[in-house]
Amino acid sequence: MLPLSSWPASERGQIVGVFTDIDDTLTTHGAITPDALQALADLKAAGLVVIPITGRPIGWCEPFMSGASGTAWPVDAMVAENGAVAFTPAVQGDYLDQICSQGPQTLRKQLSKLYQQDTATRADNQLRMRKIAARVMFEVPGVFLTRDSAGRETDIAFDYNEHAHLPPATVQRVLAVLQREGMQTTVSSIHIHGCFGDFDKWHGANWIVRELLGRDLEQEIDRWVFVGDSGNDQAMFEHFTHSVGVANIRHFADQLTHLPRYIAPSERGAGFAEVARAVLQGRAPGG
Repeated sequence: MLPLSSWPASERGQIVGVFTDIDDTLTTHGAITPDALQALADLKAAGLVVIPITGRPIGWCEPFMSGASGTAWPVDAMVAENGAVAFTPAVQGDYLDQICSQGPQTLRKQLSKLYQQDTATRADNQLRMRKIAARVMFEVPGVFLTRDSAGRETDIAFDYNEHAHLPPATVQRVLAVLQREGMQTTVSSIHIHGCFGDFDKWHGANWIVRELLGRDLEQEIDRWVFVGDSGNDQAMFEHFTHSVGVANIRHFADQLTHLPRYIAPSERGAGFAEVARAVLQGRAPGG
């Protein structure tokens, strides 16, 4: 991982969109900090597309996207459950034209929910996942579903480092049960995830760019940046030309096969704000 300062300004100046993880990347100790929230706003004000993509459940994301939490995050979409489902503004016609004419705060009051799986598939998978969750908790004592599980629709998740603090051996036992049941698994900085479907953040990013913008992310990948911090961000680190880890990624570096190209000086929300400033400085005249 190279220091963020070594990212050439000529490359930063070409960035048109930012994908970012949420937990421990935008947030610090579970909450978005003022500097990270301002960084999102600054990126949007500069005309960039901004899309958080997270392992959190879609129900958890709704207040931040809609403004029900008190402040709507200044973002264009929010992709949840490691790429399986997303909220987008509920607008008709050309999205980019409307966001320019109406403004993001207006659009964000009404949301559309998009899925990669159809209704029947999701219903069948939910029945299977409830049984598997019970099996995990029976076979691995001390493991429990995440507190945000009520908002999950396409995966199951177990807490190992948010409210619980479980050793690596326990994490591996949970993963073994999920994989034995044929589930795809990922591990974030706080949760263990299992799902039925080829879902990860990379496939989710490609999907939402097609749905939201009608564009092919792979064809313009050198004009986007991803910011993350942990294991379920690896697919993004692998595929993005420009990827940055906030400094707390060092806690997971020895567990990762794919690392980001750059690393920010600071951890969590402060690190994200540093990445945002680097992008905006690259776009500035003489930057």
